Amino acid sequence: MCRSIYVYVLFRPKGCPVKQSNEAAQGELTPAQAFDALYAFCAPALVRQTYLLTGRRELARESVERAFQQAWQHWPEVARDRDPAGWVRATAYDCALSPWHRFRLRNPEPDPPPADTADRALLNALLKLPPSYRRTLVLYDGVGLGLPETAAETEASTPAAASRLTHARAAVAAGVPELADPAALHRRLAELASTERLQVTKPTTVRTCGERRTRFWTRAAIAFTIAIIGSTALTLRTAPTRYEPPLAPPQAVRGVPPKAALGPLSHAELDLRAKLRKEAGHGPERLMPDIR
Repeated sequence: MCRSIYVYVLFRPKGCPVKQSNEAAQGELTPAQAFDALYAFCAPALVRQTYLLTGRRELARESVERAFQQAWQHWPEVARDRDPAGWVRATAYDCALSPWHRFRLRNPEPDPPPADTADRALLNALLKLPPSYRRTLVLYDGVGLGLPETAAETEASTPAAASRLTHARAAVAAGVPELADPAALHRRLAELASTERLQVTKPTTVRTCGERRTRFWTRAAIAFTIAIIGSTALTLRTAPTRYEPPLAPPQAVRGVPPKAALGPLSHAELDLRAKLRKEAGHGPERLMPDIR
C-alpha cells in the first residue's frame, strides 16, 4: 500500500490531496465502495502513466477503463491481492501496449504533440523505444518500482530487466542529453505526466459498462453454444447410418468392336433348331450327328 500511495502522489496533479473516506477508515466497505475507492485512488495516476507508454490520451483512458472493468469482473481475486493497484496497473499496461490496436476499425489520428519543446523531445524519445523497454523505463524510473518488482511485472528475469533499463536510458539520453542522470529523468517523467490534462470516467460508469459488457459476452457465449448444439443435433439427425460408397462416373470405352447383328436363319438352320428342340427332352441319349 505504501508503494501505491507513492505512485499516486508521484503522478497526481499538484494541489490534489489524498482523500480517505470515513468508511475506508473504519474498514466497512461494500465491494462497490471498495472498487470506487481504488478507482478514485489509482485511475488518475494510471492514465498519466499509460499516456507515457502510448502518447495517446484517448487510448490511455480506454486502457485504464478496460483494466478496471476486468478488475470489477474479478473483484474477489483483486480484493484479496496484496497489491490491487499493481494488479490493475499491469492489466492497464497490457491493454495499452497490445499489438491488436493497429487492427482497430476506428483508428484515431495521432494526438498533437506537447506544446513544450522539452516535453515533446522526451515523449518522442520514449515512443521510439521498443514496448518492453518503454514499460521497464516507466516502471523503474517513472513509477519507482525496484528492479525485482519491475522484472516480475514485465515477466522477465532480473538481468533482462536491467539490460532493458540500461539500453532504454542510453536511448533516451541520446535523444535528450540532459536526461542522462536517472534523477533528472525521474523528475521529467513525473512532470510530463502531470502537465497533460487527462480526464477519467466516473467509477460508477466504469462498473456499469463492465457489467454490460459481461452480460453481452455471456449472452453471446450462450447463443453460440446453443447454435453449436443445434447444428450438432441436426447433423446427427440427417447423417446416414451406414457408409455408401460413391458411384464412379460413367466413362466411354474405346477400342471394342461393335456387336454384330444376327440375320435371318436359313432352312437348314431352322430344321436343325427344330430337331434339337425335339430330341433334347427325350432322355439321356446324346444327340449324334447324322452323317448319312
